[in-house]
Amino acid sequence: MKQYMIRIYQSLFGSVWKHYPLKMPREITGKDAFFRIPSVLREAGRTNPLVVTGKRVASGDDFRQIASAFPSYHVFDQVESDPSIATALKIAKAYQEHRCDCFLAIGGGSYMDAAKAAAAHIANPEKSLYTMNGIMKVRKKTPFFVAVPTTAGTGSEATLTSVVIDEKTGHKVTINDPVLVPDVAVLDPALTLSLPCNLTVQTGMDALTHAIEAYLNRPYCTKKTTTLCVEAIREILLNLPKAYGDPLDYEARSNMLHASFKAGKAFTVACVGYVHGLAHAIGARYHMPHGLTIAILLPTVLSAYGEKVYVPLGELARHIGLASGSDEECAKAFITHLRKMNREMGIPEGISVLREEDFPQIAAYCNQEVIPLYPVPVLFHEKELTEILRKVRMLGVS
Repeated sequence: MKQYMIRIYQSLFGSVWKHYPLKMPREITGKDAFFRIPSVLREAGRTNPLVVTGKRVASGDDFRQIASAFPSYHVFDQVESDPSIATALKIAKAYQEHRCDCFLAIGGGSYMDAAKAAAAHIANPEKSLYTMNGIMKVRKKTPFFVAVPTTAGTGSEATLTSVVIDEKTGHKVTINDPVLVPDVAVLDPALTLSLPCNLTVQTGMDALTHAIEAYLNRPYCTKKTTTLCVEAIREILLNLPKAYGDPLDYEARSNMLHASFKAGKAFTVACVGYVHGLAHAIGARYHMPHGLTIAILLPTVLSAYGEKVYVPLGELARHIGLASGSDEECAKAFITHLRKMNREMGIPEGISVLREEDFPQIAAYCNQEVIPLYPVPVLFHEKELTEILRKVRMLGVS
């Protein structure tokens, strides 16, 4: 009965949500897009950005060049790889103390997520970030936001999501609200050329998972999100191995950046699923890199869905020219291809550090995120999630 009520909720929510008039970021793309940021801010009437980025970017010649065109600016460069609520609050405090009038987030998903959470707090200073966990809990206009990804993976430059850690519990807090969609996304492939191979793979697999999970969430899918997913999946499967093999392949890097952006736009509407739910819970518990955890979990979770995903994965495999045959044959070929691609790019098959005693908590945290919002192909109970975790651990020690 509970599952029936969850599906009713998802059906009703999806019928409204997929027609919700979400804003999409203005795209600044192509060669030297990064150097157009000063003009973007001038056009928006912004003169004092808080720049949320890392020390390497902040000390680089390219940033110094664009920063020289700002009337005023301030830098916050103390964001950890898994940003905490405390860090987001420090960013919000810096924004207010320096009387900034916009955010400029440059980096991977951690920088953008932390800045988005800070923006949510600025919009709702009377509410804790923990109470904004879920969907549509911010609801107030946030500061003007320019997102500049330096990885092709998180898609945060296109999404309404911010993920931060509650440092008191270790639980990841996921804030979803349309007001968090950035106003401008600056997509400059040159910024991704120096990304190490391991991060190229991990962030790329995160983007691929966004597209696959969004594609499988049929109750929320629209014609547009389905097209975005198929395009993103095809482009990532083709270009991620190229970017891994040749980090300076500008065309592959450009294609990956745009594929990640497409996947971000798609899952903003269609959501993600159990791969992300488990990865967030595992990452919070063991402090594993998000993209690495995602890459390892993806084929195992897809296999656990079983026959419920044979039709959509079979259609997808045939559509992108990966396999031919029955739905079951093509779906299994698709999953096999993911495992093969992981191996060839150095991704381990499992996670050996998983502990049996942690499984109940991981499963509980996962389902807190997934249910009732994500319209996943199968609703897993603790037993099924434990079986997935056990298999992933076994693959890690075999």
